Amino acid sequence: MPFRRGTTSLPPRRKKARSMATLCRPAVSVPEHVLTMEDTLDLARSRHPDHPQLPLALRLIENTGVRTRHIVQPIEETLRHPGFEERNNLYEAEAKTRVPPVVQRALDDAELLTTDIDMIIYVSCTGFMMPSLTAWLINTMGFKSDTRQVPIAQLGCAAGGAAINRAHDFCSAYPDANALIVACEFCSLCYQPTDLGVGSLLSNGLFGDGVAAAVVRGSGGTGVTLERNGSYLIPKTEEWIAYDVRATGFHFLLDKRVPTTMEPLAPALQELAKQHGWDASDLDFYIVHAGGPRILDDLSTFLDVPSEAFRFSRATLTEYGNIASAVVLDALRRFFEAGGAEHSARGLLAGFGPGITAEMTLGRWHASPDGRK
Repeated sequence: MPFRRGTTSLPPRRKKARSMATLCRPAVSVPEHVLTMEDTLDLARSRHPDHPQLPLALRLIENTGVRTRHIVQPIEETLRHPGFEERNNLYEAEAKTRVPPVVQRALDDAELLTTDIDMIIYVSCTGFMMPSLTAWLINTMGFKSDTRQVPIAQLGCAAGGAAINRAHDFCSAYPDANALIVACEFCSLCYQPTDLGVGSLLSNGLFGDGVAAAVVRGSGGTGVTLERNGSYLIPKTEEWIAYDVRATGFHFLLDKRVPTTMEPLAPALQELAKQHGWDASDLDFYIVHAGGPRILDDLSTFLDVPSEAFRFSRATLTEYGNIASAVVLDALRRFFEAGGAEHSARGLLAGFGPGITAEMTLGRWHASPDGRK
């Protein structure tokens, strides 16, 4: 029985269908308020002149390579803490303002309408809504009432990779279906002026705000054809990246051992590639989460690939900072803008975050039949 738009069921699941799920061009937007590294360093010096570890914090911030970040409020407002309630209200208002145009661009790039979407995966770790923004999007933008909703709130920076993987799984099960991924991160709304540890000061100079969206088409489309995905968690590291939830909101905890995590995660990437008959050290493109320069440098070392392989991730880090779950999608956007790759070129996408968790995807660049990229 063929699937008909407007019904309350998905297409029949095909037991032996070959998945051709394609991750299409992401759309990304960052707020208009810009914070430079020089601004960040001056703020740290003026606000914490007597901090015993200020020289170390300044050196770590400089070493991030983050030249500019974008935030949803002017810095004067960002440094204020009006309380968790007001901040969360601002998160909701900003999300409702900034997400729809990004979603529309992603749909246009995938050549689909809202009525063509069968599942929305919404990822965010910097604010909370219930019901999720997915419900508001369905009611506001004309998505079907039977659109699946998958909000992911607790995977942090890894959630961008997880969203790609869950969309891949869904479109593999239902090859005529399409999934929309939305990442909305306003990290500046998690600034806590009372957190004075070196890890907190470093985070204040690393994270930025951004919104990203991308469509995974069950069939058709230009982009990365998804072939295999996997997850890996480093045992006994769940406290290395975490939130301490208090009356004042989310307090970000960052262990000094986090930058060393690529050594145990690189073998997981290699094993996934090996299962697919590929060599993770010999692929054509790499789109990975840029938590910091050490992550990219170590991944280059432990995967035995040139540093240039991570140029799109490094560009996101330099220009936007760490925009959490949206990093992978922005790095992928830059890959598209650079022209992609040769048809059938092999690549790896990966997001890293709390757990310590890696969400990994293997795929090929798929150019459209008319030769467009």
